[in-house]
Amino acid sequence: MEPETLSPLSDFFYLFLSIVLEGAPFILLGTIISGFIDAYLPAGLIDRWLPKNKPLAILCSGLLGAVFPVCECAVVPVIRRLIRKGLPVSCAITYMLSAPIINPIVIVSTMKAFSSSVGQFSLRQTETVEAYGPLFMTSSRLLIAFIVTVSVGLIVLKFKPKSILRPQIIPKSQGGTDVEHDHGSDIVGKSDKLVLAMRTAMRDFMETAMYFTIGVAITAVFKAYVTEDLILLFNQNEVTGIGLMMILAFVLSLCSTSDAFIAANFPVPQSAKLAFLVFGPMMDVKLVFMYLSVFRPKFVVSIAIGLAIAIGVLSYLWIRL
Repeated sequence: MEPETLSPLSDFFYLFLSIVLEGAPFILLGTIISGFIDAYLPAGLIDRWLPKNKPLAILCSGLLGAVFPVCECAVVPVIRRLIRKGLPVSCAITYMLSAPIINPIVIVSTMKAFSSSVGQFSLRQTETVEAYGPLFMTSSRLLIAFIVTVSVGLIVLKFKPKSILRPQIIPKSQGGTDVEHDHGSDIVGKSDKLVLAMRTAMRDFMETAMYFTIGVAITAVFKAYVTEDLILLFNQNEVTGIGLMMILAFVLSLCSTSDAFIAANFPVPQSAKLAFLVFGPMMDVKLVFMYLSVFRPKFVVSIAIGLAIAIGVLSYLWIRL
Protein backbone atom coordinates (compact mmCIF):
# COMPACT_ATOMS: atom_id res chain seq x y z
CA MET A 1 0.00 0.00 0.00
CA GLU A 2 1.43 3.34 -1.04
CA PRO A 3 1.84 5.97 1.69
CA GLU A 4 -0.80 8.69 1.62
CA THR A 5 0.49 12.00 0.32
CA LEU A 6 0.17 15.05 2.52
CA SER A 7 -2.64 17.47 1.77
CA PRO A 8 -1.67 21.11 1.09
CA LEU A 9 -2.98 22.04 4.56
CA SER A 10 -0.87 19.38 6.27
CA ASP A 11 2.10 20.42 4.18
CA PHE A 12 1.55 24.04 5.26
CA PHE A 13 1.54 23.19 8.98
CA TYR A 14 4.59 20.94 8.63
CA LEU A 15 6.59 23.63 6.85
CA PHE A 16 5.37 26.39 9.16
CA LEU A 17 6.27 24.56 12.37
CA SER A 18 9.62 23.28 11.08
CA ILE A 19 10.82 26.77 10.13
CA VAL A 20 9.45 28.41 13.31
CA LEU A 21 11.08 25.85 15.60
CA GLU A 22 14.42 26.30 13.82
CA GLY A 23 14.37 30.10 13.77
CA ALA A 24 12.81 31.05 17.15
CA PRO A 25 15.88 30.21 19.31
CA PHE A 26 18.02 32.57 17.24
CA ILE A 27 15.50 35.39 17.64
CA LEU A 28 15.50 34.88 21.41
CA LEU A 29 19.30 34.81 21.63
CA GLY A 30 19.66 37.88 19.43
CA THR A 31 17.16 39.98 21.36
CA ILE A 32 18.72 39.05 24.73
CA ILE A 33 22.16 40.17 23.54
CA SER A 34 20.67 43.38 22.12
CA GLY A 35 19.01 44.08 25.48
CA PHE A 36 22.27 43.72 27.39
CA ILE A 37 24.10 45.97 24.93
CA ASP A 38 21.39 48.59 25.35
CA ALA A 39 21.65 48.48 29.14
CA TYR A 40 25.36 47.93 29.77
CA LEU A 41 27.31 49.48 26.86
CA PRO A 42 28.93 52.72 28.16
CA ALA A 43 28.41 55.87 26.11
CA GLY A 44 31.38 56.73 23.88
CA LEU A 45 33.08 53.34 24.20
CA ILE A 46 32.82 52.46 20.51
CA ASP A 47 34.12 55.88 19.44
CA ARG A 48 37.19 55.48 21.67
CA TRP A 49 37.98 52.10 20.18
CA LEU A 50 37.91 53.25 16.54
CA PRO A 51 41.10 54.41 14.74
CA LYS A 52 41.58 58.14 14.21
CA ASN A 53 42.01 57.65 10.45
CA LYS A 54 38.50 58.07 9.04
CA PRO A 55 38.55 55.51 6.19
CA LEU A 56 40.17 52.96 8.50
CA ALA A 57 37.56 53.74 11.17
CA ILE A 58 34.83 53.03 8.62
CA LEU A 59 36.43 49.68 7.75
CA CYS A 60 36.50 48.79 11.45
CA SER A 61 32.90 49.94 11.88
CA GLY A 62 31.86 47.39 9.29
CA LEU A 63 33.14 44.64 11.62
CA LEU A 64 31.83 46.02 14.93
CA GLY A 65 28.84 43.69 14.77
CA ALA A 66 31.19 40.82 15.57
CA VAL A 67 31.89 42.49 18.94
CA PHE A 68 28.55 44.24 19.53
CA PRO A 69 25.96 42.05 17.76
CA VAL A 70 22.68 43.94 17.35
CA CYS A 71 19.75 43.02 15.12
CA GLU A 72 18.18 45.68 12.91
CA CYS A 73 15.26 46.00 15.32
CA ALA A 74 17.56 47.41 18.03
CA VAL A 75 20.40 49.06 16.13
CA VAL A 76 18.65 52.32 15.16
CA PRO A 77 18.00 53.50 18.76
CA VAL A 78 21.61 52.58 19.62
CA ILE A 79 22.92 54.57 16.64
CA ARG A 80 20.75 57.54 17.58
CA ARG A 81 22.38 57.66 21.01
CA LEU A 82 25.89 57.09 19.66
CA ILE A 83 25.60 59.90 17.09
CA ARG A 84 24.39 62.34 19.73
CA LYS A 85 27.36 61.30 21.87
CA GLY A 86 29.72 62.27 19.03
CA LEU A 87 30.28 59.08 16.98
CA PRO A 88 31.06 60.11 13.34
CA VAL A 89 28.00 59.76 11.13
CA SER A 90 29.89 57.72 8.51
CA CYS A 91 30.98 55.18 11.14
CA ALA A 92 27.52 55.11 12.71
CA ILE A 93 25.79 54.38 9.39
CA THR A 94 28.34 51.71 8.48
CA TYR A 95 27.79 49.98 11.83
CA MET A 96 24.01 50.43 11.55
CA LEU A 97 23.87 48.66 8.18
CA SER A 98 26.46 45.95 8.85
CA ALA A 99 25.79 44.91 12.46
CA PRO A 100 22.51 43.07 11.70
CA ILE A 101 24.41 40.80 9.28
CA ILE A 102 28.04 40.66 10.35
CA ASN A 103 27.57 39.14 13.78
CA PRO A 104 28.03 35.66 15.28
CA ILE A 105 24.33 34.89 15.74
CA VAL A 106 23.49 35.56 12.10
CA ILE A 107 26.51 33.53 10.96
CA VAL A 108 25.33 30.49 12.94
CA SER A 109 21.67 30.88 11.93
CA THR A 110 22.55 31.23 8.23
CA MET A 111 24.78 28.15 8.36
CA LYS A 112 22.02 26.20 10.10
CA ALA A 113 19.31 27.36 7.69
CA PHE A 114 21.18 26.41 4.53
CA SER A 115 22.38 23.10 5.93
CA SER A 116 18.85 21.97 6.84
CA SER A 117 16.57 23.67 4.30
CA VAL A 118 13.50 21.63 3.48
CA GLY A 119 14.24 20.04 0.14
CA GLN A 120 14.87 21.48 -3.31
CA PHE A 121 12.24 22.65 -5.76
CA SER A 122 11.66 22.01 -9.42
CA LEU A 123 10.89 25.06 -11.50
CA ARG A 124 10.11 22.95 -14.54
CA GLN A 125 10.40 19.26 -15.11
CA THR A 126 13.85 19.77 -16.60
CA GLU A 127 15.04 22.64 -14.39
CA THR A 128 16.00 22.77 -10.73
CA VAL A 129 17.27 25.39 -8.36
CA GLU A 130 21.06 25.23 -8.22
CA ALA A 131 22.13 24.78 -4.61
CA TYR A 132 25.30 26.02 -2.97
CA GLY A 133 26.57 24.85 0.39
CA PRO A 134 25.92 26.63 3.69
CA LEU A 135 29.52 27.86 3.94
CA PHE A 136 29.36 29.51 0.53
CA MET A 137 26.02 31.19 1.22
CA THR A 138 27.06 32.40 4.67
CA SER A 139 30.43 33.78 3.58
CA SER A 140 28.87 35.39 0.50
CA ARG A 141 26.27 37.11 2.66
CA LEU A 142 28.94 38.49 4.97
CA LEU A 143 31.31 39.64 2.21
CA ILE A 144 28.63 41.36 0.13
CA ALA A 145 27.29 43.09 3.24
CA PHE A 146 30.78 44.26 4.21
CA ILE A 147 31.54 45.62 0.73
CA VAL A 148 28.22 47.46 0.50
CA THR A 149 28.21 48.93 4.01
CA VAL A 150 31.82 50.14 3.90
CA SER A 151 31.16 51.69 0.49
CA VAL A 152 28.14 53.53 1.91
CA GLY A 153 30.24 54.75 4.85
CA LEU A 154 32.95 56.07 2.56
CA ILE A 155 30.36 57.92 0.46
CA VAL A 156 28.67 59.39 3.56
CA LEU A 157 32.09 60.64 4.66
CA LYS A 158 31.89 63.20 1.84
CA PHE A 159 28.67 64.78 3.20
CA LYS A 160 28.12 67.13 6.09
CA PRO A 161 26.10 65.72 9.02
CA LYS A 162 23.57 68.58 8.65
CA SER A 163 22.61 67.32 5.19
CA ILE A 164 21.93 63.80 6.51
CA LEU A 165 20.69 64.05 10.09
CA ARG A 166 17.55 65.57 11.50
CA PRO A 167 18.33 68.80 13.41
CA GLN A 168 17.55 67.32 16.84
CA ILE A 169 20.06 64.49 16.26
CA ILE A 170 23.06 66.65 15.33
CA PRO A 171 25.50 66.94 18.28
CA LYS A 172 25.78 70.39 19.86
CA SER A 173 29.46 70.62 18.87
CA GLN A 174 28.36 70.45 15.23
CA GLY A 175 25.63 73.05 15.49
CA GLY A 176 22.79 70.89 16.77
CA THR A 177 20.65 71.08 19.85
CA ASP A 178 21.80 70.06 23.32
CA VAL A 179 23.11 66.55 23.46
CA GLU A 180 20.67 64.41 25.34
CA HIS A 181 21.79 63.31 28.76
CA ASP A 182 22.07 59.61 29.39
CA HIS A 183 19.76 58.90 32.26
CA GLY A 184 20.03 55.17 31.79
CA SER A 185 23.08 52.99 31.98
CA ASP A 186 25.41 55.40 33.76
CA ILE A 187 23.34 56.08 36.88
CA VAL A 188 21.03 53.13 37.44
CA GLY A 189 22.03 50.28 39.69
CA LYS A 190 23.02 46.82 38.57
CA SER A 191 19.60 45.35 39.29
CA ASP A 192 17.93 48.18 37.37
CA LYS A 193 20.24 47.58 34.42
CA LEU A 194 19.28 43.91 34.39
CA VAL A 195 15.59 44.84 34.42
CA LEU A 196 16.19 47.30 31.57
CA ALA A 197 18.03 44.65 29.56
CA MET A 198 15.24 42.11 30.05
CA ARG A 199 12.52 44.61 29.20
CA THR A 200 14.34 45.62 26.02
CA ALA A 201 14.88 41.99 25.07
CA MET A 202 11.22 41.13 25.73
CA ARG A 203 9.97 44.08 23.67
CA ASP A 204 12.30 43.27 20.78
CA PHE A 205 11.44 39.57 20.91
CA MET A 206 7.69 40.19 20.72
CA GLU A 207 8.12 42.57 17.79
CA THR A 208 10.54 40.43 15.81
CA ALA A 209 8.64 37.21 16.54
CA MET A 210 5.49 38.78 15.09
CA TYR A 211 7.23 39.76 11.86
CA PHE A 212 9.00 36.41 11.68
CA THR A 213 5.75 34.45 12.12
CA ILE A 214 4.07 36.43 9.35
CA GLY A 215 7.04 35.79 7.08
CA VAL A 216 7.07 32.07 7.85
CA ALA A 217 3.34 31.82 7.19
CA ILE A 218 3.72 33.49 3.79
CA THR A 219 6.62 31.19 2.95
CA ALA A 220 4.66 28.10 3.99
CA VAL A 221 1.63 29.20 1.95
CA PHE A 222 3.88 29.89 -1.01
CA LYS A 223 5.40 26.42 -0.84
CA ALA A 224 2.24 24.48 0.04
CA TYR A 225 -0.33 26.16 -2.21
CA VAL A 226 1.42 28.20 -4.85
CA THR A 227 1.06 27.10 -8.44
CA GLU A 228 4.01 26.46 -10.71
CA ASP A 229 3.09 29.55 -12.75
CA LEU A 230 3.58 31.83 -9.73
CA ILE A 231 6.84 30.12 -8.84
CA LEU A 232 7.99 30.78 -12.39
CA LEU A 233 7.19 34.48 -11.90
CA PHE A 234 10.17 34.60 -9.52
CA ASN A 235 12.21 32.69 -12.07
CA GLN A 236 11.36 34.30 -15.40
CA ASN A 237 14.96 35.36 -15.35
CA GLU A 238 17.56 35.90 -12.67
CA VAL A 239 17.24 39.68 -12.65
CA THR A 240 13.48 39.43 -12.04
CA GLY A 241 14.03 36.96 -9.21
CA ILE A 242 16.57 39.23 -7.53
CA GLY A 243 14.27 42.25 -7.76
CA LEU A 244 11.20 40.38 -6.47
CA MET A 245 13.12 38.84 -3.57
CA MET A 246 14.40 42.27 -2.48
CA ILE A 247 10.84 43.60 -2.63
CA LEU A 248 9.72 40.61 -0.57
CA ALA A 249 12.48 41.24 2.00
CA PHE A 250 11.41 44.89 2.22
CA VAL A 251 7.74 43.99 2.81
CA LEU A 252 8.23 41.07 5.21
CA SER A 253 10.52 43.06 7.56
CA LEU A 254 12.13 39.94 9.00
CA CYS A 255 14.80 39.86 11.69
CA SER A 256 18.30 39.07 10.44
CA THR A 257 18.70 36.36 13.08
CA SER A 258 16.01 34.29 11.41
CA ASP A 259 15.49 35.47 7.81
CA ALA A 260 17.85 32.82 6.46
CA PHE A 261 15.31 30.12 7.36
CA ILE A 262 12.86 31.86 5.02
CA ALA A 263 15.34 32.44 2.19
CA ALA A 264 16.78 28.93 2.30
CA ASN A 265 13.35 27.43 1.61
CA PHE A 266 12.31 29.73 -1.23
CA PRO A 267 12.37 28.17 -4.73
CA VAL A 268 14.50 30.87 -6.36
CA PRO A 269 18.07 31.13 -7.68
CA GLN A 270 20.83 31.49 -5.11
CA SER A 271 21.65 35.00 -6.30
CA ALA A 272 18.07 36.04 -5.43
CA LYS A 273 18.45 34.46 -2.00
CA LEU A 274 21.64 36.44 -1.44
CA ALA A 275 19.90 39.67 -2.41
CA PHE A 276 17.10 38.84 0.04
CA LEU A 277 19.55 38.10 2.85
CA VAL A 278 21.63 41.25 2.38
CA PHE A 279 18.97 43.82 1.47
CA GLY A 280 16.35 42.90 4.10
CA PRO A 281 18.42 43.62 7.23
CA MET A 282 19.48 46.99 5.77
CA MET A 283 16.17 48.26 4.39
CA ASP A 284 12.62 47.14 5.11
CA VAL A 285 9.25 48.64 5.98
CA LYS A 286 9.84 48.94 9.73
CA LEU A 287 13.38 50.25 9.23
CA VAL A 288 12.18 53.07 6.96
CA PHE A 289 10.10 54.51 9.80
CA MET A 290 12.95 54.02 12.27
CA TYR A 291 15.46 55.65 9.90
CA LEU A 292 13.17 58.67 9.50
CA SER A 293 13.50 59.35 13.23
CA VAL A 294 17.25 59.93 12.73
CA PHE A 295 17.86 60.86 9.08
CA ARG A 296 16.32 63.31 6.65
CA PRO A 297 13.72 61.77 4.27
CA LYS A 298 15.79 62.59 1.17
CA PHE A 299 18.73 60.61 2.59
CA VAL A 300 16.52 57.62 3.46
CA VAL A 301 15.15 57.50 -0.09
CA SER A 302 18.63 57.88 -1.59
CA ILE A 303 20.15 55.14 0.53
CA ALA A 304 17.24 52.78 -0.20
CA ILE A 305 17.69 53.18 -3.95
CA GLY A 306 21.48 52.95 -3.70
CA LEU A 307 21.37 49.80 -1.58
CA ALA A 308 18.89 48.10 -3.92
CA ILE A 309 21.05 48.76 -6.98
CA ALA A 310 24.37 47.85 -5.33
CA ILE A 311 23.09 44.67 -3.67
CA GLY A 312 21.20 43.55 -6.77
CA VAL A 313 24.23 43.95 -9.02
CA LEU A 314 26.65 42.33 -6.56
CA SER A 315 24.33 39.38 -5.93
CA TYR A 316 23.96 38.81 -9.68
CA LEU A 317 27.71 38.93 -10.30
CA TRP A 318 28.77 37.08 -7.16
CA ILE A 319 27.49 33.68 -8.27
CA ARG A 320 29.41 34.06 -11.51
CA LEU A 321 32.81 34.73 -9.91
